[in-house]
Amino acid sequence: MAVKFFDKLKDGLKKTRNNLVSGLNSVFQGFSNIDEEFYESLEEILIMSDIGVRTTDEILEELRDDVKKNGIKEPEDCKQILIDKIKEQMDLGDNAYDFENQKSVILMIGVNGVGKTTSIGKLASQFRNNGKKVMLAAADTFRAAAADQLNEWANRADADIVMGAEGSDPGSVLFDAISSAKNKNSDILLCDTAGRLHNKKNLMEELKKLNKIIDNEMGDCLRENFIVLDATTGQNALEQARQFKECADITGVVLTKMDGSAKGGIAIAIQSELGIPVKYIGVGEKIDDLQKFNADEFVNALFEV
Repeated sequence: MAVKFFDKLKDGLKKTRNNLVSGLNSVFQGFSNIDEEFYESLEEILIMSDIGVRTTDEILEELRDDVKKNGIKEPEDCKQILIDKIKEQMDLGDNAYDFENQKSVILMIGVNGVGKTTSIGKLASQFRNNGKKVMLAAADTFRAAAADQLNEWANRADADIVMGAEGSDPGSVLFDAISSAKNKNSDILLCDTAGRLHNKKNLMEELKKLNKIIDNEMGDCLRENFIVLDATTGQNALEQARQFKECADITGVVLTKMDGSAKGGIAIAIQSELGIPVKYIGVGEKIDDLQKFNADEFVNALFEV
């Protein structure tokens, strides 16, 4: 991750850091003993920072074990252990970005207004800059002007695009995009999808249909289903991820608008509670303001390490 992006991430996490770190520091410095009241204070601060109840319980349980095992007596000595536990919760493993270097299909899902189409455009631009041939499928035929917006991004990224008329069948748009991707020997197919959650049955059927088309037509490709979430919505983002997970096998999260959020802790909760890794994180409007997620960088920026 470039220094410039790390600085933006650090700046973007300022609101979250003010909530979380100042609270934690007051506990680490305000207690003279590691007792039950100390753990309860930590628990309250972590939950209030949108890290979530389940994640907080796991982190504190591991912290208790380490304190006991290593005979730690000073509250201040718990800080680095806590930081390390959060990093462990967010580790992506070694194969998180294999799709970038193989033939792959990426379905982008999420409610309207979270920055889904913009994120597709930014990813397309980055893939193109890395020498990949990129095809976009404008399969959100439900929202007015969604295809036009994606087309603008395709032009900016110098990527190919297949569009359908507003209200047309998303499956047919995807099928045509797959055919075009095969003909042009594209490396990565990025597919926009409709962002409605209010009628989950329709959404579920639509995503099933899109998945079936990909399985039938591009079954040998690497598959990714990314959900785009707005960090400023905190626990609502977690709930959106939970509901979409019922409709699709989600493999990663694109977390947008981190620069305007006091709820950056939600990145930790999503990964821990739903088992869905954050793959990309956005801290601004520019194309290079969306970058690969790095757990060490994120937690270091969060704690100003």
